[in-house]
Amino acid sequence: ANKNDIQARFDLALAYIDVERHGDATNLLLEIIEKNRNWNEEAARKKLLILFDALGPKNEVTIEGRRRLSSIIFS
Repeated sequence: ANKNDIQARFDLALAYIDVERHGDATNLLLEIIEKNRNWNEEAARKKLLILFDALGPKNEVTIEGRRRLSSIIFS
């Protein structure tokens, strides 16, 4: 419920990955990166890249997520 609790949001993203809600997990991880890019030694970015690798480069979640990640990093 608390959008400022980054650890709770990260844990929820991991739970979403476990139940294959990859789009929801991606959204949460991107929100964390947007709020605090360096949180926990860039744990959100690292987990997101692992997720993208697992889904593959042609997966729609990967394509959209990479686009959004680039936008966050280069803005």
